[in-house]
Amino acid sequence: MRVLLLYPLFPTSFWSWDKILELTGRKALLPPLGLITVGAILPQTWDFKLVDRNVRDITDQEWDWAELVILSGMIVQKPDLLAQISEAKHRDKFVAVGGPYATALPHEVQAAGADYLILDEGEITLPLFVKAIKRGETSGTFRATEKPDVTSTPIPRYDLLEMDLYDTMSVQFSRGCPFQCEFCDIIVLYGRKPRTKTPTQLIAELQALYDSGWRGTVFMVDDNFIGNKRNVKLLLKELKIWRENLGNPFSFLTEASVDLAQDEELLDLMVECDFHWVFLGIETPDESSLTLTQKHQNTRDPLSDAMATITGYGIQIMAGFIIGFDGETAGAGKRIVQFVEQTAIPVPLFSMLQALPDTALWHRLQKEKRLLNREGNINQTTLMNFLPTRPIDEIAEEYVEAFSELYDPQKYLERAFRHFMMLGAPRHPETFKVRRGSDPDDLKQIGKQGSKHQAAVTLFWRQGVVRSTRWTFWVNLMRIYWHKRDLLEAYLTVCAYLEHFNEYRQIVREQISTQLAQHLKHHPSCINGEPQVLEKVKLPVS
Repeated sequence: MRVLLLYPLFPTSFWSWDKILELTGRKALLPPLGLITVGAILPQTWDFKLVDRNVRDITDQEWDWAELVILSGMIVQKPDLLAQISEAKHRDKFVAVGGPYATALPHEVQAAGADYLILDEGEITLPLFVKAIKRGETSGTFRATEKPDVTSTPIPRYDLLEMDLYDTMSVQFSRGCPFQCEFCDIIVLYGRKPRTKTPTQLIAELQALYDSGWRGTVFMVDDNFIGNKRNVKLLLKELKIWRENLGNPFSFLTEASVDLAQDEELLDLMVECDFHWVFLGIETPDESSLTLTQKHQNTRDPLSDAMATITGYGIQIMAGFIIGFDGETAGAGKRIVQFVEQTAIPVPLFSMLQALPDTALWHRLQKEKRLLNREGNINQTTLMNFLPTRPIDEIAEEYVEAFSELYDPQKYLERAFRHFMMLGAPRHPETFKVRRGSDPDDLKQIGKQGSKHQAAVTLFWRQGVVRSTRWTFWVNLMRIYWHKRDLLEAYLTVCAYLEHFNEYRQIVREQISTQLAQHLKHHPSCINGEPQVLEKVKLPVS
């Protein structure tokens, strides 16, 4: 069987980081870990080619070569995923689709022409699909009634990637999260009992990355890396030894719950293994909203104290925030901005609340007849897909104003500077240094270092010469150089993120404004059905 693994395009979003990737010469932030894991689970007697459309387009020769096309993607990738199904069927190819989008809304991919729906988790459903293929079946839906034991998951097929075109590599240690946040679809897809790989298994995956020549950053893509703290600590103790034996070739970033701040042993182990970034789902500083949405883990200790604890260990924080919770009072956007400024979180991910398929929030709103559409979308340019408990124009205005303020160039650079002055000293400042030598891998690293130098020159010109931020940029850069020299490269990297967000905030403003006008045209009523007149909100302009 000749199998084309096809990964759809991501639209411009918070995570696309287009302008940042342009600076570094990369094409995409992360590789399609799910698809290269699919390539490892399917029979290794089959032939595989991978095309990530975020890196390059598919050729006619690749279309002609393929007997079977397998796609996977998230809801945010829906437009291109459906378009590629249509193209594959136009070329008379068998098409199989899996992943979070297909699992959440299987009728949509089936309506687009997919022959096989490989839903839920592939360790169980891919073998069912293979058996159907061997029986000669030309269509089918394959579902699981249980969660797989991920200790049987094989090493992903990293050899299928055009590795130098990615900024960061990915591995996965666990699936699932023990919490029960009402709006979260992770517990719907993967359950509330975190399942982990063994330390030996995960380190074998990292060894495969190392053997392929990768050096640099690895994203531990777990939705809550510390969901099973006992197993995470066992992993980190072995990972520390493995890294030291190889000269600390990787640094890591991951996602975790805020209760990370309560576990000093875990923080120590993460820092020893060079976890230099962590994404935290803070959502809102309003405790009443956290309680309503059942995010109780964020109410146990003051959030600002938790941020200070994690930062003090030397771990940079990226955090998620949401506006639009039921019962939320006016000024929620300003309160989020105030919290971000108070805690000096340099990179806040800010979105309007979405009811994602099959979440507890989705079912509650459906029962209350408040859903506007079924799918939801976590892109930051998407208006909420349900009727909120306060005027949606008020929420939209607060959202756009707050998003614009969070990424105001002057405020962003000041906040990034304060964050790095608060950071604890790195324990592995040598991680990113080029190891010169005759080894081909060393030559690759020298090339990457050259790209970094070129990116720095561009950054100096834009932020230090062209823009009104020039004084702030140079003063703060000199202060970092004198007081936090080991963090200089990391600091410049965070400064570079502004190149994406400064432009993206205008995209958010325009698209939310357009969607809001359309919404108010079709839904000029409040949630209890009583008519009310809502004026079109005048959103701020740049």
